[in-house]
Amino acid sequence: MNKLQKEVDNLIKEFGGYWKPFEMLAAVIEELGELSDEMLKFEKVKGEGSIEELEEEFGDLMFALFCIANYYGIDIEKALSNSISKYRNRDKSRWQ
Repeated sequence: MNKLQKEVDNLIKEFGGYWKPFEMLAAVIEELGELSDEMLKFEKVKGEGSIEELEEEFGDLMFALFCIANYYGIDIEKALSNSISKYRNRDKSRWQ
């Protein structure tokens, strides 16, 4: 488990343990909605967006995703590396 995943794991265990999988998925959806709201402020209302708020919501979403990954024993770095390879190979001529 990488450093950040371990830090999330330690905090969750300190708080009493992981929620049920679909409760954690609901948290991901909630955080994605909050990230979307912050992004809309940049697009719809000029000058209303805040990078700090956007960064906070992005972090909250990542935290929720890390919780699910930890629950299932998924290495986030490996999963992302695999996805990067997949997109690199699958889409290599897509943008030419």
